[in-house]
Amino acid sequence: MPKPVRVRDYMATQLVTLRPDMEILRAVNTLLKHDIAAAPVVDEVGNLVGILTERDCIKVVLSAGYHSEYGGQVSEYMSTDVQTIDADNSIVDAARLFFGHQFHRYPVMENGRLVGQLSRRDVLRALEKLR
Repeated sequence: MPKPVRVRDYMATQLVTLRPDMEILRAVNTLLKHDIAAAPVVDEVGNLVGILTERDCIKVVLSAGYHSEYGGQVSEYMSTDVQTIDADNSIVDAARLFFGHQFHRYPVMENGRLVGQLSRRDVLRALEKLR
Protein backbone atom coordinates (compact mmCIF):
# COMPACT_ATOMS: atom_id res chain seq x y z
CA MET A 1 0.00 0.00 0.00
CA PRO A 2 1.41 3.43 -0.92
CA LYS A 3 2.43 5.80 1.83
CA PRO A 4 -0.27 8.44 2.48
CA VAL A 5 0.54 11.88 1.16
CA ARG A 6 0.78 14.38 3.99
CA VAL A 7 0.63 18.17 4.17
CA ARG A 8 4.34 18.18 5.09
CA ASP A 9 5.16 16.66 1.70
CA TYR A 10 3.85 19.71 -0.20
CA MET A 11 3.92 22.68 2.16
CA ALA A 12 6.22 25.65 1.62
CA THR A 13 8.86 25.83 4.33
CA GLN A 14 10.77 28.96 3.30
CA LEU A 15 8.34 31.49 4.74
CA VAL A 16 8.36 35.25 4.87
CA THR A 17 7.10 36.15 8.33
CA LEU A 18 6.18 39.44 9.93
CA ARG A 19 6.34 40.67 13.52
CA PRO A 20 3.36 42.22 15.33
CA ASP A 21 5.37 45.33 16.22
CA MET A 22 6.50 45.90 12.61
CA GLU A 23 5.36 49.16 11.02
CA ILE A 24 2.40 48.35 8.77
CA LEU A 25 3.62 50.12 5.62
CA ARG A 26 6.93 48.27 5.92
CA ALA A 27 4.94 45.03 6.13
CA VAL A 28 2.95 45.97 3.02
CA ASN A 29 6.23 46.60 1.20
CA THR A 30 7.49 43.20 2.34
CA LEU A 31 4.42 41.47 0.87
CA LEU A 32 4.87 43.34 -2.40
CA LYS A 33 8.62 42.75 -2.55
CA HIS A 34 8.17 39.00 -2.14
CA ASP A 35 5.09 38.88 -4.41
CA ILE A 36 2.99 37.16 -1.75
CA ALA A 37 -0.61 37.76 -0.75
CA ALA A 38 -0.21 37.08 2.97
CA ALA A 39 2.34 36.29 5.64
CA PRO A 40 2.18 34.70 9.07
CA VAL A 41 2.82 37.02 11.99
CA VAL A 42 5.05 35.56 14.71
CA ASP A 43 6.14 36.91 18.06
CA GLU A 44 9.72 37.22 19.29
CA VAL A 45 9.95 33.50 20.11
CA GLY A 46 8.32 32.28 16.91
CA ASN A 47 4.75 31.68 18.10
CA LEU A 48 2.08 32.24 15.47
CA VAL A 49 -0.01 35.22 16.61
CA GLY A 50 -1.77 36.22 13.41
CA ILE A 51 -1.73 36.55 9.66
CA LEU A 52 -1.57 39.69 7.55
CA THR A 53 -3.28 39.51 4.16
CA GLU A 54 -3.62 41.83 1.19
CA ARG A 55 -7.19 42.42 2.25
CA ASP A 56 -5.98 43.64 5.65
CA CYS A 57 -3.55 46.01 3.90
CA ILE A 58 -5.84 47.68 1.36
CA LYS A 59 -7.40 50.11 3.86
CA VAL A 60 -3.98 50.98 5.22
CA VAL A 61 -2.57 51.82 1.80
CA LEU A 62 -5.71 53.70 0.79
CA SER A 63 -5.53 55.86 3.92
CA ALA A 64 -1.81 56.45 3.49
CA GLY A 65 -2.10 57.34 -0.17
CA TYR A 66 -5.21 59.48 -0.15
CA HIS A 67 -5.57 60.79 3.37
CA SER A 68 -1.93 61.01 4.46
CA GLU A 69 -2.76 58.87 7.48
CA TYR A 70 0.35 56.81 7.96
CA GLY A 71 1.26 54.22 10.38
CA GLY A 72 0.42 51.77 12.95
CA GLN A 73 1.73 48.34 13.66
CA VAL A 74 0.95 45.01 12.03
CA SER A 75 -0.82 43.97 15.26
CA GLU A 76 -3.48 46.63 14.61
CA TYR A 77 -4.42 45.19 11.21
CA MET A 78 -3.62 41.45 11.24
CA SER A 79 -6.22 38.74 11.66
CA THR A 80 -5.75 36.93 14.95
CA ASP A 81 -8.33 34.18 14.49
CA VAL A 82 -6.03 32.07 12.33
CA GLN A 83 -7.08 28.62 11.21
CA THR A 84 -4.16 26.24 10.88
CA ILE A 85 -3.54 22.73 9.66
CA ASP A 86 -1.28 20.04 11.10
CA ALA A 87 1.76 18.92 9.12
CA ASP A 88 0.70 15.27 9.44
CA ASN A 89 -2.82 15.77 8.04
CA SER A 90 -3.47 14.05 4.74
CA ILE A 91 -3.41 16.18 1.63
CA VAL A 92 -6.96 15.00 0.87
CA ASP A 93 -8.19 16.31 4.23
CA ALA A 94 -6.39 19.56 3.49
CA ALA A 95 -8.16 19.81 0.13
CA ARG A 96 -11.50 19.42 1.89
CA LEU A 97 -10.67 22.37 4.15
CA PHE A 98 -10.39 24.62 1.12
CA PHE A 99 -13.91 23.67 -0.03
CA GLY A 100 -15.65 25.15 2.98
CA HIS A 101 -13.55 28.28 3.46
CA GLN A 102 -12.45 31.28 1.48
CA PHE A 103 -8.86 30.91 2.63
CA HIS A 104 -6.13 30.67 0.03
CA ARG A 105 -3.56 29.26 2.41
CA TYR A 106 -3.18 27.71 5.86
CA PRO A 107 -0.26 28.02 8.26
CA VAL A 108 1.07 24.54 8.97
CA MET A 109 1.79 23.59 12.56
CA GLU A 110 3.73 20.80 14.21
CA ASN A 111 3.84 20.43 17.99
CA GLY A 112 2.45 23.94 18.38
CA ARG A 113 5.11 25.53 16.15
CA LEU A 114 4.80 27.12 12.71
CA VAL A 115 6.66 24.87 10.26
CA GLY A 116 5.22 25.86 6.89
CA GLN A 117 2.32 27.07 4.84
CA LEU A 118 -0.01 25.18 2.51
CA SER A 119 -1.68 26.97 -0.39
CA ARG A 120 -4.43 25.93 -2.77
CA ARG A 121 -1.78 25.58 -5.46
CA ASP A 122 0.24 23.21 -3.26
CA VAL A 123 -2.85 21.04 -2.85
CA LEU A 124 -3.54 21.07 -6.59
CA ARG A 125 0.04 20.01 -7.26
CA ALA A 126 -0.28 17.13 -4.79
CA LEU A 127 -3.64 15.95 -6.10
CA GLU A 128 -2.36 16.05 -9.68
CA LYS A 129 0.44 13.67 -8.71
CA LEU A 130 -2.07 11.33 -7.06
CA ARG A 131 -4.03 10.83 -10.26
